[in-house]
Amino acid sequence: MNRPALHRIALGLALTTLAACRTVGPDYAVPAGSAFQRPEANAAFLDTGNAQVAAGAALPARWWELYQDDTLNALVQQALRDNVELKVADANLRRAAAVYEQALDAGGFEYEAEAGVSRAQLSAESFLLEHELPPINLADGKFAVSYQFDLFGKLKRASEAAHADEQSVAAALDLARVSLVAQVAGSYVDICHANHELHVAEHSLQLQQRSREVTQRLITAGRGTPPELARANAQVAMLQAGLPPLRAHRQASEYQLAALLGRTPGQLPEGVSDCSQAPTLAQALPIGDGRALLQRRPDIRQAERKLAAATARIGVATAELYPDIRLGASVGAAGLLEDFGTPLTQQWSIGPLISWTLPSSGTHARIHATEAGADAALAEFDHSVLQALRETQTALSRYAQDLQRLQFLQQAQQQADLAASQNRRLYQGGRTPYLASLDADRSLASADATLAEAQAQVSRDQIQLFLVLGGGWNADAVAAGTAAR
Repeated sequence: MNRPALHRIALGLALTTLAACRTVGPDYAVPAGSAFQRPEANAAFLDTGNAQVAAGAALPARWWELYQDDTLNALVQQALRDNVELKVADANLRRAAAVYEQALDAGGFEYEAEAGVSRAQLSAESFLLEHELPPINLADGKFAVSYQFDLFGKLKRASEAAHADEQSVAAALDLARVSLVAQVAGSYVDICHANHELHVAEHSLQLQQRSREVTQRLITAGRGTPPELARANAQVAMLQAGLPPLRAHRQASEYQLAALLGRTPGQLPEGVSDCSQAPTLAQALPIGDGRALLQRRPDIRQAERKLAAATARIGVATAELYPDIRLGASVGAAGLLEDFGTPLTQQWSIGPLISWTLPSSGTHARIHATEAGADAALAEFDHSVLQALRETQTALSRYAQDLQRLQFLQQAQQQADLAASQNRRLYQGGRTPYLASLDADRSLASADATLAEAQAQVSRDQIQLFLVLGGGWNADAVAAGTAAR
């Protein structure tokens, strides 16, 4: 058989081998048995009857705009622009994108060029000579090109893993944004409620101080007693003692908000510290259902992408069982500088290069390790799903119960205010003892403070519910941004 025929047979065998090759490792899909796929996880939420929510309404991407508060909108935009932690997350995303580009560039054609000129003296003894060789000028140059065949999908699986890693980091950035917006809204609302609670406490203090003045006048007129004045002084002191914790809470919220905005303590936009009326929702809170929640929550997308990356790495490890094959060619010259480029110095090569490290127990152990990593990632994914559902149901239940509590406290405050005003008039008219009026004022002050605290808690419940719902960046917007990158 002649040489061309042998070449054709070898080429045919090579093509047959290429056609028989496949991408090793499992192809990724969300496991059918995962918690994400359960019908119960994708159903409507439970325990929504007592909450002021719209179960069928979709949560908007920019949920904070439902409050229709220009100051809050401006604070959120500033935080998204200047927050330091977001800058860290954005840098991590750019790094992950660069790693993915590097993985895409692996394999395929590779080019190499070398050139050098040197003056050297060769060892005479290495040539078995007894006299010294004269110095010579040497030159060499080479251009090489090679192509790596991804016969078993090692490079493909590596790029899949890098891509999933990038998407996981992108989800982490979205999670940071969602958390930041909730923290900004929460800090702003806390400032507003702290000012309101301070106003309520100062008003109660003023009422008690006026009551003490009345008691003092009654004692002067011979109608009051020193114990009554002592009780009035004690009540004034108790109300005064309640003011410093409220001021400290307000200052802590201001410092936290300044940090979220990327500023130092005390550097807040004008008017924020003076807010005394917290923004409220003008409509029922939209919450969607379980299916929308699982598709929207960034932490679930992050866990799912980590599972995809871990699955792809099984293929990377499995491909180590098979050889790497390259096809390369090079052309160049090497020799004396004065002869460089002549036929005597020319050199070239072409041919395949097979590199195969025979599999060992360590290779199989690495495969088992990646399989265990994928199992762990699946468990983390299921945990994220169940955690999201638990957090959402807990927030819904707490919101509903706190709303009911607020309604009862509003009724209690109205009755306490009525009782205090009636007892105050009766006491001033000398028809009831001072102790009855003092108890009524004390009950009113307690009702006012409790009502103000309950209103603040309902506001915090709303923001917490928006947070656990994953509002801020829906899956469609994230997918569009990933495709654009």
